Amino acid sequence: MDVFARMESEVRGYCRGWPAVFTTARGSHITAENGRTYLDFFAGAGTLNYGHNNPQLKRRLMDYLARDAIVHSLDMYTTAKRDFLERFNEYVLGPRGLDYKVQFPGPAGNHSVEAALKLARKYTGRETVVSFTNAFHGMTLGALAVTGNSMKRTGAGVPLGHGVAMPYDNYLDGRTPDFLLFETMLDDSGSGLDKPAAVIVETVQGEGGINVATAEWLRHLQDLCHRQDILLIVDDVQMGCGRTGPFFSFEEAGITPDIVCLSKSLSGYGLPFAVTLMRRDLDVWEPGEHNGTFRGFNPAFVTAVAALEDYWAGAGMEKQTLAKGQQVETALNEIALAHSGAVECVRGRGLAWGLVMTDAELAPKVCAEAFERGLLMETSGPEGEVVKLLPPLTTTEADLGRGLEIIADSLEAVRSTVPA
Repeated sequence: MDVFARMESEVRGYCRGWPAVFTTARGSHITAENGRTYLDFFAGAGTLNYGHNNPQLKRRLMDYLARDAIVHSLDMYTTAKRDFLERFNEYVLGPRGLDYKVQFPGPAGNHSVEAALKLARKYTGRETVVSFTNAFHGMTLGALAVTGNSMKRTGAGVPLGHGVAMPYDNYLDGRTPDFLLFETMLDDSGSGLDKPAAVIVETVQGEGGINVATAEWLRHLQDLCHRQDILLIVDDVQMGCGRTGPFFSFEEAGITPDIVCLSKSLSGYGLPFAVTLMRRDLDVWEPGEHNGTFRGFNPAFVTAVAALEDYWAGAGMEKQTLAKGQQVETALNEIALAHSGAVECVRGRGLAWGLVMTDAELAPKVCAEAFERGLLMETSGPEGEVVKLLPPLTTTEADLGRGLEIIADSLEAVRSTVPA
């Protein structure tokens, strides 16, 4: 591994916790060059909802490439793009009564967020965007301005303006009514809060620590935005594409965002792909006003269509994810009960879960011990205090059970080495 330390930037992160050189992967398993296979509860930070090298998606991709079909096209019309738009409307938008225009802003989630912020400001003529405590929306400057993590914000190296943070659901432990501060400041001309162009929110804050907003809180947020003439942006980059059960994470709350950011598992295969969805009347872009060289990656269109046809033609994927989520929740609650002194609580929805440790130093130790036992997981939360589970949605119940046993054993092993 010398070449990585010698040539790659010090910014590298995940590899420091998983000191192995990986070579192959299939489903919920990833294998290193020494032959050891690990169970994956990381799933490319939510990019591999359908697992590594999903055979159904791979077959479609290989067939497409084998016939010299279009790979790169910017925003030109292609058959692959047409197929995606038709299937996305047929399997996702239409059944949910959503009449969004689709923008291809670039290959990653931060591109979707940047386009959403830029569009909201252009449409409203306002500059301020309200986000929430512990939010994470990306590492580019606009997205960082609405991100809460101080370490990531400091990395910008310049002032991050035109963003204001408000308390996320339960941030104040129920001591203050929802949105009291926000609405009071909006109604007070002396508050210093300029009328926002938009509010951007994650229904479940993944990087922020698996903080789950209640359906009621999200409905109140939408109502506030409507009353105050503010656009509502839902960042569904990590929690969309079925991660919480339904295709969109906001469906449970019964809300309809004005703009939706979608990426990560949209291609279904780990290929870069993002879209920004917007109400039709919000589409005020001039041709070429927002663009990017890699906004037309046709192989991602192909695998996205395969994922939609194979997994979203009915309600099977949603039901399976919710059932597996119950399995994970039950096991984590048992772990929390057995280690009540070390575990503060369990949080999550669908197949996004967090084991919140009372001592932030325990979480990375548990993840490190789990790696030694053959399981990949990461931490999240402002202090890295949450053991975060993000397995592929296609993970079998047996593999989920095995991974949960490893977590229990890892926590037990870590605690046995910590003085009482």
